[in-house]
Amino acid sequence: MSFSPDEKFALQLDAEDPLRQFREKFHLPLGPDGKPLIYFAGNSLGLMPKTARKIVEQELDDWAKFAVDAHLGAATPWYTYHETLREPAARLVGARPNEVICMNSLTVNLHLMMATFYRPTKTRCKILMEEPAFPSDTYAIKTQIAHHGFDPKEALVLARPREGEFTVRQEDIEDVLEKQGDQIALVLLAGVNFFTGQLFDIEKITAVAQKRGITVGIDLAHAVGNVPLTLHEWNVDFAVWCSYKYLNAGPGAIAGAFVHDRHATNRELPRLAGWFGNDPNTRFRMHLEPEFIPVPSADGWQVSNPPIFSMAPLRASLAIFDEAGGMKALREKSIKLTGYLQFLLSEFATGRIRPTGGPDCLTIITPRESDARGCQLSIQVHENPKELFKKLEAAGVKCDFREPNVIRAAPTPLYNTFHEVWRFGRILSDHR
Repeated sequence: MSFSPDEKFALQLDAEDPLRQFREKFHLPLGPDGKPLIYFAGNSLGLMPKTARKIVEQELDDWAKFAVDAHLGAATPWYTYHETLREPAARLVGARPNEVICMNSLTVNLHLMMATFYRPTKTRCKILMEEPAFPSDTYAIKTQIAHHGFDPKEALVLARPREGEFTVRQEDIEDVLEKQGDQIALVLLAGVNFFTGQLFDIEKITAVAQKRGITVGIDLAHAVGNVPLTLHEWNVDFAVWCSYKYLNAGPGAIAGAFVHDRHATNRELPRLAGWFGNDPNTRFRMHLEPEFIPVPSADGWQVSNPPIFSMAPLRASLAIFDEAGGMKALREKSIKLTGYLQFLLSEFATGRIRPTGGPDCLTIITPRESDARGCQLSIQVHENPKELFKKLEAAGVKCDFREPNVIRAAPTPLYNTFHEVWRFGRILSDHR
C-alpha cells in the first residue's frame, strides 16, 4: 500500500485497524514519565497478557486446595494439562493436533529431536544450517555431531551470505544441497533468522532436501506467532520453538515441538524416553510395565510430566491468538506495520539509509520484500551504534542491540500501533 510520513496518516491507520482492541489485553511497560514505552522487543520477550495472572493464580489456588489431588481434581487437571495447549498450538504452526507437543525448553527439544532424527553414518554425517545461526542451536548441533564421534569442523556445513550481502540466497542453499546432498544427514535452519530477520522458504527447502533423502528440522523461535506456518503441508520432518517471544508466555515459558504424522505414529523410531512419553494406559503401572511403549503421537517424545506454572501463561496467550483470528489476520497487519516502518526510516533518514556503510549511515539488513521477512527490521548502524541505542532507550523506545552494530526493532501486531511506528521513525531521525 502507499504510505505517508504525515502523523495524521499513522493515526488514521490505527483508527481503521480491526485488531486495535487487542493492545488493551496486554500489560504495557511504562517509562519514567508514566507513559507506555514504544515496545519493539517482542522478538526477545513478548508482553504479559492480562489474563495470565488469573490463570496462574487458579493453579496456585488448586495446589493449595487439592495438593496431590489437583492432578485429577483441579479446574484444569494437571495430569492432562498439556492437552489444553495442543490444538491452539497446532493451529499456529499449521499442524495436526497429534503432531504437536508443548514441553521443555527449545534447546532441550532440539536435542530430543536430534536424538531421533540425526542418525549419521560414515558417508552421511553432515548437518546444514545458516550463518549466523542462534548460538544455542550452534552449540546443540556441534555437541550432537561430536556425540556421534564426528568432527564439527568437518560435519557442520554453513549456508552463508555472499560477500557484501547480509542474507542467504535461496539458490545458494539449494546449491549446497545439490553438491553435498549425499553427505548431509540433516538440514536444520531457522524459520526466521534471529539476527537479520530473514524468512526462509521452508516449503521449498524441505522439498529440495527431501528429494536427496535429507531430514529437515526447523527452529521456529522467531517464526511462531510471527509468520503463517503450514508445517504438515510443507512435509517438514520436525520443528521446535519457544513461546516467550511472539507467543507472549513469559520468561522461561514452556516450549514446543512438531513431529510430522508419518514419524509421530511410528513407535519404532529411536528416542530418549521418559515416563510421560509412555502409553498413558500403562503409565502408572510403573515397575510392573518396565518396557517403554511410546504414545503414537508427538506426545511420545515427552519425557517429564507437564510443568504447570510455565504452561499456564501460554493458555492465556493462545486464547488471544485465536480470538484475533489466527495468523492470517495478524500477518496482514504485521506486513503493514513493518512496511510502514521501512518506509518511514527511508523518509525520515533521507540520505542515511544506504545499502553500504559510511559515516552517520544506517543499513536495513532485513530483506525489503514482505514475503522474505517477519515483523522484525534489523538496522545496522555504522557510526556510534551503542550510543544511538542508548539514545533510543532514553527517548522511551525498548528494542534490542546485537553485536557488533545492529539494532533490532520488531513491531508486533497484537499490541503495537502505527503511531508508535511513526514515533520510532521520528526519534531515530532526530538522534543522529
